Amino acid sequence: MRIFFASLFALGSVVAIAQRGITPSDIYRLKSVSDPQVSPDGKLVAYVLSTPDSAKDKSDADIWMINWDGTESVKLTASKEGESRPRWSPDGKYLTFMSSRYETKSSQIWRMDRRGGEAEKLTDLKYSISDYVWSPDAKKIALVIQDQESSDEAEKKKTTKPIMIDRYHFKSDGEGYMERKRNHLYVFDVETKKIDTLTRGDFDEGNPVWSPDSKKIVFVSNRTADPDRNGNTDLWVMEAKKGAAIKQLTTWQDSDTSPAWSADGKWIAYLKSQTPEYDIYDQPQLALIPAEGGTPKILNAKLDRDISAPRWAVDSKSVFVSVEDDRRSYVASFDLEGSMTKHTSGDRTFAGLQRGANNTWVGLSSDPATPNEIYVLENMAIRRLTHIHNDFLKPLVLATAEGFSSKSKDGTIVNSLLYWPANQPKDKKLPLILWIHGGPTSQDDFSFDFIPQVFAAQGYAVATVNYRGSNGRGMAYSRAIFADWGNKEVMDLLGAVDYLIATGRVDAAKLGIGGWSYGGILTDYVTATDPRFKAAASGAGSALQLSMYGSDQYIAQYENELGVPWKNMDKWMKVSYPFLNVEKIKAPTLYMVGEKDFNVPAAGSEQMYQALKSLGVPTQFVVYPGQHHGISVPSYQKDRLTRYLEWYNKYINKEELKDKLPPKK
Repeated sequence: MRIFFASLFALGSVVAIAQRGITPSDIYRLKSVSDPQVSPDGKLVAYVLSTPDSAKDKSDADIWMINWDGTESVKLTASKEGESRPRWSPDGKYLTFMSSRYETKSSQIWRMDRRGGEAEKLTDLKYSISDYVWSPDAKKIALVIQDQESSDEAEKKKTTKPIMIDRYHFKSDGEGYMERKRNHLYVFDVETKKIDTLTRGDFDEGNPVWSPDSKKIVFVSNRTADPDRNGNTDLWVMEAKKGAAIKQLTTWQDSDTSPAWSADGKWIAYLKSQTPEYDIYDQPQLALIPAEGGTPKILNAKLDRDISAPRWAVDSKSVFVSVEDDRRSYVASFDLEGSMTKHTSGDRTFAGLQRGANNTWVGLSSDPATPNEIYVLENMAIRRLTHIHNDFLKPLVLATAEGFSSKSKDGTIVNSLLYWPANQPKDKKLPLILWIHGGPTSQDDFSFDFIPQVFAAQGYAVATVNYRGSNGRGMAYSRAIFADWGNKEVMDLLGAVDYLIATGRVDAAKLGIGGWSYGGILTDYVTATDPRFKAAASGAGSALQLSMYGSDQYIAQYENELGVPWKNMDKWMKVSYPFLNVEKIKAPTLYMVGEKDFNVPAAGSEQMYQALKSLGVPTQFVVYPGQHHGISVPSYQKDRLTRYLEWYNKYINKEELKDKLPPKK
């Protein structure tokens, strides 16, 4: 077999011409790489590259491929509809992907001969496929398909039928109102094109993984009496044929997810929650169970950090994972006795791990000066494989990102990042923007972050603070805010600001604040607590938390963490203090939201906008049409960044920064 490459990939280093700082318009030049997949012989890596298209005002995802030494790359697909989920057939003959390309009415699997040529449609179903997995013998494919109308049936109807809801959890961002349409498993025979139904019922199945002998499938499902009311998922296993019996492998009352079958067929590694009740602050553990069932064993019992994506070594003697650890993430492995080996280090992040040939690995890695690229991990060393962002970085001079630690008023040590504008002396006192991450269970880390870079390019120092509730510092640190929102987080955020002021690097009279999602929520908490901030930007946030009950998608969290409002009104009023104390907010505040956001609905921003408007505090409210919680349209992304800058410049640094904004187009 041979492959023809259409272009030679230039490797040289980025030329440091330092022409300008990053601007909102650079969002059109920033590509996104994801989902690297190594061919069975280890010679090629397929991946998805998403490129913004300013003319069409959307991003187009295509499949690319690069050889193992990184010297040659080729674009494999170019349809206007986009492609995703590249997967190699285990026999190495084909590369498959998902797409609704070329007027196909639903998302199907397409197959491309490794030797070259146009892709052919492998499946031709009336319904969209959500996910798929090749069997190890390359004869079958497990499919995940959600119950739905076929595209043909939908086209015949002039009026959309009413949505009937009878579920406890009845809405979800992106999905909308949730009927009883479930995800089920099917198996597709590659040669005969026959499809068999594996599972049915009023529950969802997902994350299918084949056994090494291609006879069985392990999958994840919540089969409790009312799955909407808890966080339970268990591992189940069945023969990959119609009518086969289903066996329950795990019985933990909360979450068991992400199964990975060892190559020798003896074990299944997976992620197991620690707390028995639904808990968003839970930190999964790496568990191991015999493939035939038995008592699980925890492999990372001594590591109090978030882990993800278990992947077996080729010899079935160890399991590799990604670990989030205090502003960094690294690759580690655990042997079957629980002994850990750390494989990567440094001020960077590493995720999306996939095994290559001979126990080599690929993944996505980033640092503050470099957006995600594909890296190879071999012989205990990492090597950069792709150089996708060379052209993006070439004309830019970026801010530096340095770690710092502050002490909150209760003595808690908080670890954060400070972005410092390029070519600014370290002893200069700068205006500060406190930019708050969402979640709260995520972390600001040593990866490339577009928004702080844009702010810093306009002369601001930018602090990103890992307040309590964040990942990366252990489960107790994350769970410290349980049913106590807006207390310890605000203490930590203000402690970091006070520290930076005390160092003489930040101008106490020129403070700004902002964030999106929980970052927007915390913006309201902080400005209702501290009047020092001259400008605020609260994106996709809420403040009257009582009004979010039944309005957003977090019903399970609310009732488990705060209880129902009619029995626990004191708790609900306590966490609603930004709205109830809105008269204390003096900062001119910009509110933003996606029109179709079911994660944090527009009402949360509308209420605060209306309150500040009534009080005479300068405010604006921006709604992005058709957008969900994440703003995906490139022109809207640019617009949001531009509005941030205009708002901060107007109220924080009128004279010094008014001429630095890029011109409107």
